[in-house]
Amino acid sequence: MIHAPFPVVLDANVLIPLTVCDTLLSAAQEGLIQIHWTELILEETRRNLVRTLGLSEEKAARRVAAMKAAFPEAMVTGHEGLIPSMTNPEKDRHVLAAAIHVGAQTLVTSNLRDFQKQHLPASLQAQAPDIFLQHLLSQAPETVLELLRAQAEALRNPPISLRKLLDGLARSVPGFVEEVRKRLPPGL
Repeated sequence: MIHAPFPVVLDANVLIPLTVCDTLLSAAQEGLIQIHWTELILEETRRNLVRTLGLSEEKAARRVAAMKAAFPEAMVTGHEGLIPSMTNPEKDRHVLAAAIHVGAQTLVTSNLRDFQKQHLPASLQAQAPDIFLQHLLSQAPETVLELLRAQAEALRNPPISLRKLLDGLARSVPGFVEEVRKRLPPGL
C-alpha cells in the first residue's frame, strides 16, 4: 500500500454499495487517497451488507475481513476520547472523532446532514461520494480511468464490461459516471 498524502475517512454508508466501495478502495490501492475507518464503521458496514444488500452473514464478514487485511493501516484507534466533545448527532460522533484524530481532510459520507459545516473543524470537509469521486477524477483522470478498467476486468463471475460497471456505479454516483463517460472514447 502506498501512503497517499490525502487522508480520508470512509463512512459505513459509502462502503455498502459494492461498486462504490471497490472504486474507493481501488483509489486507495493506487495511492490517490489514504483511507481510514474504525471498528464501529466496519461493524456498521457488515450489518448493513446483510440488512440492505442481503448478503449472508458469512459473506459480509468475509468482505469486511478482506478490507481489513488489504488495508491494515486504515484502522483508526485512539480517537475515543474525542467522541464526547463532538457536536454532530450522537450516532455519528465516532466517525467525526476518527476523522479529526487522523487529520483527515475529507470525510466521505452519503449522510451529509449529520456532518454539517458547523460541526466540523475548518480543516475538514464532508463530501458525498459522488462529489468526492468527481474531484479524484479531475485530479488524476488517467489513473481513475485505469482503475475503473481494472475494476471491471477483475469482475469475472459473471464478467462485467466497463460500460456495465459504469451503469452500476451510476445508481450511486451519477455525476461521477457522467464525468467518466465524457473522458472515454465514443462507444464505450
